[in-house]
Amino acid sequence: MATTTARDTELTGALVQTMHLLQDLYAETSRPLGLTPQQAHLVCVLLMGPQGMTDLSRTLSIERSTLTNMVDRLERRSLVARIAHPTDRRACQIDLTDAGRDLANQAHEAVTARITELTTVLPATTRATLTSALQTLLAQA
Repeated sequence: MATTTARDTELTGALVQTMHLLQDLYAETSRPLGLTPQQAHLVCVLLMGPQGMTDLSRTLSIERSTLTNMVDRLERRSLVARIAHPTDRRACQIDLTDAGRDLANQAHEAVTARITELTTVLPATTRATLTSALQTLLAQA
């Protein structure tokens, strides 16, 4: 059985606080663009290319019905479109429209700019160590 040390608790607490900070940054940067944080997350995910509803639901950690409602709202705003799946004619994929891609790029640039702004207080060696540590954690997920 693993024991929890004070350092482990500090690390866990810091990571949870970081998650909340990043969620707050998404909210702060998405609001001026007329997006909810969840919509901003969705359009940013779609910058990688069209995706099916099941994959999007898993990536965003939301129920398919919630995702369907979100896609419906974004589709009414002409930011996303449902397109035929290339190999399964029963399914569709969600893709960005040109307007959606522009907005997604703005959302991505806004949040990354804020993160860059926050991390510039760290020395370069600390940023490199943090980057390496986070990449290791992300590879485990």
